[in-house]
Amino acid sequence: MNIRDIETFQAAIPLKKQFKTALRTVTIAESVVVKVTCDNGVIGFGEAPPTHVITGDSLASVDYMLTEVFKPLLIGESLLYREQLFEKIQTAAVGNTSAKAALDMALYDCIAQQARMPLAQFLGGYHETIETDYTVSVNSPGEMAEDAQQYVNDGFSVLKVKVGKDLIKTDVARIQAIREQIGSDVFIRLDANQGWDAKGAVKAIRQMEDLGLDIELIEQPVKAHDLEGLKYVTDHTDTPIMADESVFSPMDAKRVLEMRAADLINIKLMKTGGIHQALKIAKLAQIYGVDCMVGSMIETKIGITAAAHFAASQPNVTRYDFDAPLMLADDLIEGGITYKGSSIDLGGKTGLGIKAVHQDYVRID
Repeated sequence: MNIRDIETFQAAIPLKKQFKTALRTVTIAESVVVKVTCDNGVIGFGEAPPTHVITGDSLASVDYMLTEVFKPLLIGESLLYREQLFEKIQTAAVGNTSAKAALDMALYDCIAQQARMPLAQFLGGYHETIETDYTVSVNSPGEMAEDAQQYVNDGFSVLKVKVGKDLIKTDVARIQAIREQIGSDVFIRLDANQGWDAKGAVKAIRQMEDLGLDIELIEQPVKAHDLEGLKYVTDHTDTPIMADESVFSPMDAKRVLEMRAADLINIKLMKTGGIHQALKIAKLAQIYGVDCMVGSMIETKIGITAAAHFAASQPNVTRYDFDAPLMLADDLIEGGITYKGSSIDLGGKTGLGIKAVHQDYVRID
């Protein structure tokens, strides 16, 4: 089974509501979709959204890497030697993790289809069902409390709340308002997106602990490069701390794990460069007895389907942040995962189970 063609398309789908974090505001989900066609007719899909403030990738850079670098390198190559393929992808360029991830997931889609297995089973087959959280975007305390209540009404029992954009006292007020609104039965996890410094993070977290706000975990409280600061927060608070932007590669994960700089790791395919590298991070974390969450950028159901299959395959992936498609005004694909409230059904089809990409939101270059 050899690679016959690699094609790219650009897609753009409006969000139902602005998505705001400490790093950016998003109103439209843009993405580069990649389609890999094999000589036996098997077709695999992947995608890469541009997330300049995290990965440094843009629509133009992703498309260039896929069409001008990876395509000439991989056309005619056999998927039966996948370790060689993924090594070529990783060593062909420094960085460019989103473009690598898009191609990686499309290749895994093809490989699992050829094996006649859903990708989750091909990768390990551990979890049968997974449940996503829903993200509360950064706004005023009152608006965030109203949004949180709506998501709980929609069937979500875990909320991921964005903080880190304003003063610490404002963040504490946000969480107080949300907890008062939704009660004590709903899990709240926070994501500061690098918005605090180490001492400020400890101050904020201790305040929330003293107020009994019952926070499940705090994600990336400090700058990505500040591993000493991350460790300081981890060592000086009782609430579990999760590394996100601090971990792109297996080497990054190794440093965080060796330092005991965080209690948990958030794996995202757009950071790791795809499933092949993400598997290494998950296995390394498992050796250290550390659980992982698998999250995403603002992606369509193509990328989230790939991430969900990876997450369901690993025993130490215990948390899931796959709400992005639910934020979009429409669906880009036919097939893939399906949602019932917070529950995600992988579908049971071979590969990613993607039948078609709808053309309404796709521009063919």
